[in-house]
Amino acid sequence: MNWVKIIKDAISYIEDNITEDITVVGIAGEINTSAFYFQKGFSMLCGYTVGEYVRMRRLSLAGEELLSSGIKVIDLALKYGYDSPDSFTKAFTRFHGSTPTDVRRGGVMLKSFAPLHIKLTLDGGSAMEYRIEKKPAFKVMGVERTFAYDVANEEIPKFWDKEFIQAAERPVMGMYGICYDEEMAGEQFRYMIADDFDESTAEAKKLKIHDIKEHTWAVFSCRGAMPLPLQEVNRRIFSEWLPASSYEIAEGYNIEYYSNPADYKMGMQDPEYYAEVWIPIKEK
Repeated sequence: MNWVKIIKDAISYIEDNITEDITVVGIAGEINTSAFYFQKGFSMLCGYTVGEYVRMRRLSLAGEELLSSGIKVIDLALKYGYDSPDSFTKAFTRFHGSTPTDVRRGGVMLKSFAPLHIKLTLDGGSAMEYRIEKKPAFKVMGVERTFAYDVANEEIPKFWDKEFIQAAERPVMGMYGICYDEEMAGEQFRYMIADDFDESTAEAKKLKIHDIKEHTWAVFSCRGAMPLPLQEVNRRIFSEWLPASSYEIAEGYNIEYYSNPADYKMGMQDPEYYAEVWIPIKEK
């Protein structure tokens, strides 16, 4: 799986269709990869979700067009995918810091958001700790929600906050954070805060149960105060390890394993705190 080519082709497709109805599934279909890992890889490598990137490109282009033409605001709104002038004006003002009317009057600054360009750079050169491990099928239990890809980065931390951190009685210990999308073709995926399955606990707390099939996994170690080390490992999996390895992603899973924070003086903020990222793999 050549992620440089995937991102390059995705950006070209977005630019060629910037005023059309662009979806993660549509882009993934055009570049022949799964929506599940395309969205995750794009976010890790580019620093934006696909939806954020498309939105900022559209608003940047709308600002340029507002200055260079006499197009009506309502027509500009519809052209760049907004249902009404009001929703367009709100988004435009958040991005540029000025309303379309103020821009037309002149004397205000606009923001420019240029298309991403792929550059060949030397990366890697530092060790990543990982192991290849065949795990038998296992069950997990936990609390689950469905997320749209475009808002998952903001919404999943809120989900943890509500169900785990601020909960009066935690439903689970939070051993795993599991993203899964078996079809790898939709606009949404499921996410579970989970523990290993225990029948009596699952029944008493009315927890969701999920069966994870037998797989060969690439297991990456991660140490340090969360969440930055975990984010960096995820980024390097897509930018360094996958392109250089003899493996590719086998199925729509991404599992983060968290050791018990009680075992560390500063909990998850301890410099020695340990976590893992699990990716199901197969040989290319």
